[in-house]
Amino acid sequence: MYGMYIGGVLFPVTPGKMTIKIKNQNKTITLINEGEVNLVKTPGLSEITIPELLLPSIQDYPFATYKGGEFKSAKYYLNKLKAWKKKKKPVAFKLSRTTPDDKDLLWDTDFDVTIEDYEIIEDVEKYGLDICINLTMKEYHTWGSKKLVIKGKKGSSKKTATKKKTRKSKSVSKNYTVKKGDTLMKIAKKQLNDSSKWKKIYSLNKKTIESVARKRGRKSSSNGHWIYPGTKLKLPGGEGSWGKILSM
Repeated sequence: MYGMYIGGVLFPVTPGKMTIKIKNQNKTITLINEGEVNLVKTPGLSEITIPELLLPSIQDYPFATYKGGEFKSAKYYLNKLKAWKKKKKPVAFKLSRTTPDDKDLLWDTDFDVTIEDYEIIEDVEKYGLDICINLTMKEYHTWGSKKLVIKGKKGSSKKTATKKKTRKSKSVSKNYTVKKGDTLMKIAKKQLNDSSKWKKIYSLNKKTIESVARKRGRKSSSNGHWIYPGTKLKLPGGEGSWGKILSM
């Protein structure tokens, strides 16, 4: 089974096709008497292209999935895309893959992206009253400027230069109670300042999350895919780097 999330929002119909292009930054240079050589560089930002992503307008199809089980029209998702584009900030992108019985997580496509372009398609003969979009996103890496601070002993002419990051770290709470609309990714972003640390939260609270999922009638939480309001979670110290995941 597949599930696609952008900015914590579960899109109802998983795309039938997705292309991820790993950008190349290598350069070919010519050396005297040596001919051409390849200068290998770090890969560029990946580009994600999703053609004909279906957004149901008025009908809740059996193959569509909505977070919380409540139908949302195409307008809801179009407004989300418009808002993300206007904010000029990255959002989390995740495509989760689980076994057909929804018990085991296979692998994820999971990183922050920027919404580059999206094309809205209305074709009555092909889609009826539904809407399709052609969506293009680009991988996003966090970066920030650094401030140069000069330090030295009093009365000494010798000074040492150190670099100081201007970005302030956020204090981390020890516990968190899940609210409606929360996902492990959102919690990690808000509480740990890094949405990629969802797996650390899941690992620390696996027993609790799985127990609540079973009480809600599910065989499992699908590795933290489903979490519920009122669940009390312990939060890690924020060390390390982990993947993202979403929930109800």
